[in-house]
Amino acid sequence: MPNQATLSASAQVAATPATPAKEAYDAIIVGAGLAGLSVALQLPAHWRVALLLKGAQAECASSRAQGGIAAVMDAHDSLEHHVQDTLVAGAGLCDEHSVRHILARAPQALTWLQQQAVPFTRLADGSGLHLTREGGHSHRRIAHAADATGKAIMTSLWQRLRQCAHIRVLEHHAAIDLHTVPSPEGTPICQGVWVQDVHRARRRLLAAPRVVLASGGMGQLYPRTTNPPAATADGVAMAWRAGCAVRDLEFLQFHPTGLCTPNANGFLISEALRGEGGLLCLPDGTRFMPAHDARAELAPRDVVARAIFHEMQQHRLPFVHLDMRHKGAAFLHQHFPTILAECLRHGIDITRQPIPVAPVAHYACGGIVTDLHARTALPGLYAVGEDACTGLHGANRLASNSLLECVVMGHAAAHDMVQTNAALKDATSTVPPRPRTTAYRGWSAAQCTALRQQLTQAMWQGAGIVRNARDLRIAQKVVQAMRSQWLACPDHLSASAPLASLELRNLLDVAALLLEAALTRTQSCGLHTRSDAPATAPAPPAVGLPDTVAQAA
Repeated sequence: MPNQATLSASAQVAATPATPAKEAYDAIIVGAGLAGLSVALQLPAHWRVALLLKGAQAECASSRAQGGIAAVMDAHDSLEHHVQDTLVAGAGLCDEHSVRHILARAPQALTWLQQQAVPFTRLADGSGLHLTREGGHSHRRIAHAADATGKAIMTSLWQRLRQCAHIRVLEHHAAIDLHTVPSPEGTPICQGVWVQDVHRARRRLLAAPRVVLASGGMGQLYPRTTNPPAATADGVAMAWRAGCAVRDLEFLQFHPTGLCTPNANGFLISEALRGEGGLLCLPDGTRFMPAHDARAELAPRDVVARAIFHEMQQHRLPFVHLDMRHKGAAFLHQHFPTILAECLRHGIDITRQPIPVAPVAHYACGGIVTDLHARTALPGLYAVGEDACTGLHGANRLASNSLLECVVMGHAAAHDMVQTNAALKDATSTVPPRPRTTAYRGWSAAQCTALRQQLTQAMWQGAGIVRNARDLRIAQKVVQAMRSQWLACPDHLSASAPLASLELRNLLDVAALLLEAALTRTQSCGLHTRSDAPATAPAPPAVGLPDTVAQAA
């Protein structure tokens, strides 16, 4: 069990004399990526549903997904092949029951997306979907919409959602903490979310007997990430502070090939390029992947990311090259128009030049512990998408299994919510304070930005692709000091606090959890590589590994 002194939950503020007026809903969904919308679109039309967005509609990781959604759709493929590919990529730490449960529902998930009018790329003769292949997959099974699958999916789902009058979309509303009340047995249950109107600096309670966390990942813990700016680990942090267990946070996936130019802003170079024959080379044109793994460029992401990192360190390079020139201009224009256009914007013609790439923080394989109905240990609270840890990904996510998980588990959550008889309770609880009448004396947005830069550098140096106990402890001391300073100022929990301060709180909480988990797991496994510890192949756990499950005190 992680050190509880290090990982104690942020101090909860004292209850105010009166609870502010609340808005009541049947369900609240925090986040509007693919997981969140997959829940929302399955809920009954007679329900009143609130959909919270910290920013605007386009600001989610799902919209940035390029590759696609993995599903067995070819006669030469099989569910067993997909299962085994997932288990191998997960390095022995997947929950096999979860893997089989979720992957078996992949064809239905893909059919549902097609029913939502997602324009998947089809074969030239129109006879079926064009399936591509990505690293770690033994067969072609990735359905995609050219190289902008996420954008195509989200555009279609938002068009559907705009027809749903029962769903209230609240843009620029940040979830701060979960609202819990005691059950008749005295144990806490989730009854809503405290939110802050980002533009008006106004705080209020949104009450509901069912809350879904779908806020996205934690890529903003690192200086270079494919995640949007809003990916500040909000859902994991809020659930942990409310007493939920989290697990496997040490397994943070670095995508091997982020575009490496001065203003790339974490633009992802899809794994599908390597699936279609792209070659990783040193600046002199020498291929290096065959020396690292028999699968070469088609090895799983953790293997490729470590190989690139090794070559960059050994040769003191800022990046390596991904070469697609041999595929020809016509092929690249047809299959990768988005990547081609974005690279051109950065002065790189991929039909004539190799692409400069380097590993970049991409996906959290761990998260809030859930069952296969997306239920957490806190009654009334569900978690889906990157907020959740279902056991599907283990120590390393197989490419294109994440969009699949969003749909399957989003639908599972919606189904369970409908089947569960839940109602709001008349009870009081600890609540965030009312707006202060005195001037705000906490960290400014500019100060928070500077501190975030300090945090991300500490995380990259201490908990990057290759780790060791010494560097992890150095990063831990940085996080502990910053976290103590944040908690020491009551104004940081006031309604006057800037959004940057609230996001920093969440990042610090989850950084502390991630570092403790990384220190606790003393062997190398999957995405968690310790230069001071050997690699092992542990047997997959039935439920969870005690040494990587952290719970608030």
